[in-house]
Amino acid sequence: MSLQSNTFYTFARLVLKTMVDTDYLTHTLNNGIRIIHQQTDSSVGHLGILINTGSRDEKEDEHGLAHFIEHSVFKGTKKRKSFHVLSRIEGVGGELNAYTTKEETVLYATFLSEHYERTAELLSDILFNSTYPEKELNREKEVVVEEINSYNDTPSELIFDEFEEQVFDGHPIARNILGTKEKLRTFNRDKIFNFIANNYHTDQMVISSVGNIDFSTLLKMLEKYFGAVEQRLRQSGREQFLNYVPQSKTVIKDTFQSHCLIGNVAFDFKNPKRIAMVLLNNVLGGHALNSRLNLAMRERRGMAYNVESSYTAYSDTGLFNVYFGTDKENLNKAVALVHKEFDLLRDKKMGAVQLSRAKKQLIGQIAISTESREDLMLTIGKSYMLFDKVDPLRVIFKKIEAITAEDIQEVANMVLDKNQMSTLIYK
Repeated sequence: MSLQSNTFYTFARLVLKTMVDTDYLTHTLNNGIRIIHQQTDSSVGHLGILINTGSRDEKEDEHGLAHFIEHSVFKGTKKRKSFHVLSRIEGVGGELNAYTTKEETVLYATFLSEHYERTAELLSDILFNSTYPEKELNREKEVVVEEINSYNDTPSELIFDEFEEQVFDGHPIARNILGTKEKLRTFNRDKIFNFIANNYHTDQMVISSVGNIDFSTLLKMLEKYFGAVEQRLRQSGREQFLNYVPQSKTVIKDTFQSHCLIGNVAFDFKNPKRIAMVLLNNVLGGHALNSRLNLAMRERRGMAYNVESSYTAYSDTGLFNVYFGTDKENLNKAVALVHKEFDLLRDKKMGAVQLSRAKKQLIGQIAISTESREDLMLTIGKSYMLFDKVDPLRVIFKKIEAITAEDIQEVANMVLDKNQMSTLIYK
């Protein structure tokens, strides 16, 4: 082995050790806004504000409003027009972005570390001082309409929303994030400000930072731009989802392929079985090409180009599902194959070698994911928002290593029961 290779592996081990041993610095402002930071030596910084509010917090006549606010928050503040908001970070080579999920709204930026203060001031300005001009709102409604149209034209994406509507039937979490064109037309400044007042609570906000800045310097900066914000505390919790009833549905679509989703409710994000569920999901249909479903359906039989499973944990429930697209002639065979893989995991414990490989694979995937510092910023922010702490990677890895074959089989029997599965097919 060459000296260069030896040097590389020594460096890689040092990087992994540093990553595994990392702890994060935290602080809470007087108004309840929490701060989490990891210092790096990179010339690029990442700063985001995570708010524990999403589409499931909307009232029925507000369907799509959380997402529409995320779009419209950049359209002008008390001291900036839309162009100046966008140019403030992007004009110095940075990127400004946002997204909405069922349970969170996030504003974030990537920038050269010398622009930390510029970024902090801008994020504070757009979150707390946006004016939502009616003219800009009308223009943005057309943008969101096109987003809805694009989504409706993509069955492989649309099916996920319709499946959640089916599984969580009648509950706010069932509604898709984008909303409807009809509801969208009714949104105005009053509805926006009312939603923000009712849902944007300071004790449900986290400022997450990963970058080359001293923590004390960062705190002074964030105190300056966020510390004077009036304290607003959340007084009530979300409506819980309780009564799941399995349903099967087939929709006739004019598509070349059949698209299928099979799934069940699963564990919420505080359930101790969640980590075993993450490992089970990765074994069954994770991103790697050696997942059981990918081997069974794509590699051995050529039945599907895309087959994957996913597990999403919410605050009071969770969702596991398997998606695949296949030729209409192979649909029934493909469904049977999925259930066969479910039954194998339910009926037979994983062998020691299999389980060890599965753990190593998941640990490796997690370690690699932290190489994206933007993703790291968002991940530690979300963990701090939900759990009020962030486990260092060494702790997460220990939890994965502690999973037993019995744990996997127990979770499989709870979640992969054919009688509890819902199915949605586009045919």
